[in-house]
Amino acid sequence: MENASKNLADEYRRLGGRRVAVIDDNLGSSRDWEGDTPEAAKFWNERISSLSDREKRDVESFLPSLNDESDEPKGE
Repeated sequence: MENASKNLADEYRRLGGRRVAVIDDNLGSSRDWEGDTPEAAKFWNERISSLSDREKRDVESFLPSLNDESDEPKGE
């Protein structure tokens, strides 16, 4: 089953998007600390930023999460 929000998030990431999802008290947003590629920034501005708040949160939920520690080195 295809998911439009996931497809948007995947395409954004494929274009070099670096935003991360920030989920705090069940409220979602995204942060762009590293800067997007020009292609990803254009895609975000044209296809995602104009979505309703709910739809944008759905897309953001498919971005890598700031709260996700899976990229952290494992202690031994």
